[in-house]
Amino acid sequence: MAPEETGRSEPTVVESTPLSVEPDPPVVPVRQTIASSLAVVDPVPSFRAELTAQLGGDASPFESVEELTSRLTGAAPVVAVLGPSCAEASALAGVAGLVARFPMVGCILVTEQVTTALLQQALRAGVRDVVGLHGGADVLAEAVQRVSATVEHAVVAAPAPQTTPDVGAPAPSVPGPDGTVEPGRGSVITLFSPKGGSGTTVLATSLAVALAERSTRPVCIVDADLQFGDVAVSLKLAPHHTIVDAVTAIDRLDAAMLESMLVTHEPSGVRVLPAPLEPAYADQVGAHDLVRIIGLLREMCEYVVVDTPSHLNDVVLSIFDESDSIELVAGLDIPSVKNLKVTLQTLRLLDIPEERLHLVLNRADSKVKLEVGEVERALQFEAHVQVPSDVVVPQSVNRGEPVVTHAPRSGVAKAVATLADQYVAPRPARSRRRR
Repeated sequence: MAPEETGRSEPTVVESTPLSVEPDPPVVPVRQTIASSLAVVDPVPSFRAELTAQLGGDASPFESVEELTSRLTGAAPVVAVLGPSCAEASALAGVAGLVARFPMVGCILVTEQVTTALLQQALRAGVRDVVGLHGGADVLAEAVQRVSATVEHAVVAAPAPQTTPDVGAPAPSVPGPDGTVEPGRGSVITLFSPKGGSGTTVLATSLAVALAERSTRPVCIVDADLQFGDVAVSLKLAPHHTIVDAVTAIDRLDAAMLESMLVTHEPSGVRVLPAPLEPAYADQVGAHDLVRIIGLLREMCEYVVVDTPSHLNDVVLSIFDESDSIELVAGLDIPSVKNLKVTLQTLRLLDIPEERLHLVLNRADSKVKLEVGEVERALQFEAHVQVPSDVVVPQSVNRGEPVVTHAPRSGVAKAVATLADQYVAPRPARSRRRR
């Protein structure tokens, strides 16, 4: 994050525009002038002072979430650093209301101790990151930078206050005696990697096509990378509707309406629900909305493949809750393995059943002085699929064609086919995460 000036008495959003309520907020005509402001929230003065010092003094103090909320115009993005006193349930309830009303506010919770229960509560309240109070200024600065990059894509306009109906999660799949999912309710397969560029989109699109070849019922792929999703591009599609249209109609959304919003990949018959066309629309899609949409798709399709962004948030965690299987994708490089190890620790803390987690090693034959066995030992997970490196992958991406149809005899296509076959065969019964 690059602050525009120091010593501000109030957080600013565009040049000298104050954060406080204005009768006629100025319109920002040039995208490059947008910059997220910085606020520190905690009722305890010592916590406010410590956090402000860690941030280099370039933050405006607020005693409560309610005070910050009252000063927002909704005209531009804000990063709110919440002190340890905000870890209470009442304060987190206020945070949930804040981010629901102002999606361009990104919250970071700083706490003296990160516990499983607190992490769950914070993420479900809409907090985007949780860091330790004594982790150091560098850790907090990195968190601020990550969240700032996200909120600066928000729509530069005051959003009308709205509440998302609590539609609740759809009922889980009911496995039969052999472990298969009850007919009429499809399986949800989510692909996730904590490191960008690991190949989740390539694998997700090819897996969806491979499953369609093996299924007599529809197969759908959902692009849940809401800011920078590439599923439509990877399949050479020009969609007329995106997931935002489904969310806009969420109150009256049913299977028939959702079907009309899907675009078909004609060569394979795979149905696609694309990501928003602009990153600014990402914050319009909430976790409850996506749960409702996936629930409807589960009723319509035999398989629902979900491609996700490379970070954990409340939307991704909600998808994990609805997933029958989660394919964790990693490459043979130290940052990828390190990030996946941290992810596995987090998922264990959040009580994600390990039987739902599967390891996919991409580019597993790369000669990089890191062996598959070393990765498996480090992660304490055995890779059930190893995808080799192959020039056919970038070729297929550039052609807008899944690798399983572009080069069906390639090692990559055979690995994806192996993965698809594991879903066609009976799967173990699914257990839901404890809430």
